Amino acid sequence: MKGFSRSIGRDGAPLHVAAHSHHPWPDVSLDGQVAAWEDAARLLDAKWDHVFGAVIPKAQGHIARRLALPDPATVTFGPNTHGFVQRILSCFPQRPIRILTTNSEFMSFSRQIARLKEDGLVQVTIVPTEPFEDFEARFAAAAAKGGHNLVFLSQVFFDSGYAVRDLGTIVRAVPHRETFVVIDGYHGFMAVPTDLSAIADRVFYLAGGYKYAMAGEGTCFLHCPPGYGPRPRDTGWYAGFSALEKGGFDVPYAEDGSRFLGATFDVSALYRFNAVQDWLAPLPVEHMLRYVRALERQFLDECRSPDANRERLLVPDEASRGRFLCFRTQNAGTIVSRLAAQNIIADHRGDRLRIGFGIYHDPADVSRLAAALGTF
Repeated sequence: MKGFSRSIGRDGAPLHVAAHSHHPWPDVSLDGQVAAWEDAARLLDAKWDHVFGAVIPKAQGHIARRLALPDPATVTFGPNTHGFVQRILSCFPQRPIRILTTNSEFMSFSRQIARLKEDGLVQVTIVPTEPFEDFEARFAAAAAKGGHNLVFLSQVFFDSGYAVRDLGTIVRAVPHRETFVVIDGYHGFMAVPTDLSAIADRVFYLAGGYKYAMAGEGTCFLHCPPGYGPRPRDTGWYAGFSALEKGGFDVPYAEDGSRFLGATFDVSALYRFNAVQDWLAPLPVEHMLRYVRALERQFLDECRSPDANRERLLVPDEASRGRFLCFRTQNAGTIVSRLAAQNIIADHRGDRLRIGFGIYHDPADVSRLAAALGTF
């Protein structure tokens, strides 16, 4: 397969239709990995000057262009989104922290909040995502009541594929300017067109390269709106790297997004991210989504499975869906196991079967999957 000869293009490779969970690494990612090693070997201690002076600014630029951010310097990096959640939570002086969220957030947030709730450190108001038809109105109404320190929701929900179409209305519903608004964009970044220009001064946006950006683990990022969380309590020495000579506080912080940095981390993921983004530069997200939508329609037309059809599709409206199909069926686990026996990788979350196509699939791949499912 062109561009993926070392992963799904090799002989005997599985048909991978879990694009929402993990993307195969394109060949160019190896070039990035090798470049990281060669720079470390060649530059030694000076590697970090190159990383902060060239590698990170390049990655910031890629993200700013994809999200229409006005200032790339608001973007900072870390090995996972959980670290960013911790630092955001550490910004609030009062306890308990009052949080508005949903029942469909990924575990990097939901598990941590559940544990803090056990000890009375947070008070949580949860808005169910279903029914999807009026979710945005219900969530905006809950946000408009005010009284929250943190409003946290996904752009695209991992357990259904439902995509919030009007983030701006929800953000504008929050009545108090000091309330933190955080958007988990992990299933939105590089999956659906995202323009944050109108709300970039108001929201945090966190995502990463593990999924649709096809760069693998370790390339998570956070867009940090100016003025919010100037001095997180959970902090690593990189957060003051550009402020070391400024004096003032005993613990100095940078004013840009790097105030949310942690400490020393493996930068090879950033090299991979830049290599893949350079490769994908001619492809707008809109074009990739359009290609995947055509594959989704073909699949829904061809599939004769009683468990993977339009009637069981949680989000049938394309305009309200991210870049994967999610079907509700009690047979989800069994189906995934049977597909694996045919060298086809899919996945499920409880009773939800998830099918995700990517730019590396073609109509023949879709037909193979549809035919396999039709035999169950």
